[in-house]
Amino acid sequence: MKNFNYAIRKLIFCFLAISLFRITYWPEINAQYPGIDESIAKYRKGELIIKAKPGDQVTVEQLRHEFWFGCAISNSIAGHFMSENDKRQYKEKFLQNFNSAVTENAVKWAIMEPRKGEVNYTVVDEILSWTEENHVPLRGHNLFWGIPKFVQSWVMDLDDNELRQTIQNRAETITERYKGRFTEYDLNNEMIHGNYYEDRLGPEITKLMAEWALNGDPDAKLYLNDYDILTGNRLADYMAHIRDLLKQGVPIAGIGVQGHLHAETFDRDQLRNALDSLAVFKLPVRITEFNIPGQRSKYYTARNLVMTPQEEVLKAKEMVDYYRICFAHPAVEGILMWGFWEGANWIRASSLYKRDWSPTPAAEAYRNLIFKEWWSRESGTAGNDGAYSTSAFYGKYKITVNGISKEVDLTREKGIAIVEFTK
Repeated sequence: MKNFNYAIRKLIFCFLAISLFRITYWPEINAQYPGIDESIAKYRKGELIIKAKPGDQVTVEQLRHEFWFGCAISNSIAGHFMSENDKRQYKEKFLQNFNSAVTENAVKWAIMEPRKGEVNYTVVDEILSWTEENHVPLRGHNLFWGIPKFVQSWVMDLDDNELRQTIQNRAETITERYKGRFTEYDLNNEMIHGNYYEDRLGPEITKLMAEWALNGDPDAKLYLNDYDILTGNRLADYMAHIRDLLKQGVPIAGIGVQGHLHAETFDRDQLRNALDSLAVFKLPVRITEFNIPGQRSKYYTARNLVMTPQEEVLKAKEMVDYYRICFAHPAVEGILMWGFWEGANWIRASSLYKRDWSPTPAAEAYRNLIFKEWWSRESGTAGNDGAYSTSAFYGKYKITVNGISKEVDLTREKGIAIVEFTK
């Protein structure tokens, strides 16, 4: 009876918090960003044209977004770090909420090879097998990380020639082993905050890292990734850094910007300005590591703080605003949370799900945004010319005409998809 009463109280809390969120904030959000919905429609929607017979019944069902709504994957899903129940719930909830992923720790050099020559591929292999089985594209985070405290002591003990050879071996071995399986890699993490490898071997080492990575997989996409950019604090430094690397001819495929460094709320103007600034490089931008509340919040230092219902509602509001601004910006191609469950999230308060897997108001707000407001479902009748057309979010669709179904990808690159049912 005690457990039953607790469950009822949890349900009532979630219902009241979600209701409060909807009543209090949806009108405010729409008023605060005039034109944001128009930008979303302009940059995130294309046209589906179905050719059938006049009068045919047509149903359009979205299956997934092209835009990356993703999350980091914990090492705990591999091996025996989680209970079987938690592992099952983790995987189910992940697939219910996200269409893309990034390794939280599995690919980091210090995790894979803490001692020289002892490389552990097991966790990476297991995560990749699961994401591939479920058609989830995966980012490899990261090939290198030059912040000195994250560089293994055995790497620091190498002389310069050995260090250069070891870096080359790491870059070529990883990309060759996983050729074609990682959608992209973070090349050398957080370089504007520390770069042990450049300090030791000179500024040309970044270009060499990239070239060695491409030796292993010529099609590998190499991203930069850094933090405190979207706050505006290190934006100018990052812009200069990117310009310098491009001038050197470093093959940068995209720009990663972390979403950690705000507090319980974030500066909307700074976020928009940062995205506008990064767009000048005409490279895809991914929000690679998002938490709300973030690293400057009280929840980062006091990890066991429990949110009040009002704080849970604020969290949901801030998350929705952040996603709206990013989704409306044409340069952004994805947002990846850095954890979604309290049992495996470095900022527990930023989770969508509590430790017992009960959803927070942020979970409901997130799902409402991605799978309701930004989700295309249409039905109707083909016109006298046999055509049925509709505006739809970029992604994969199932089109059904008179009980016969076909799948089609509506991509931003093409802007239009035509599905024939007359042949």
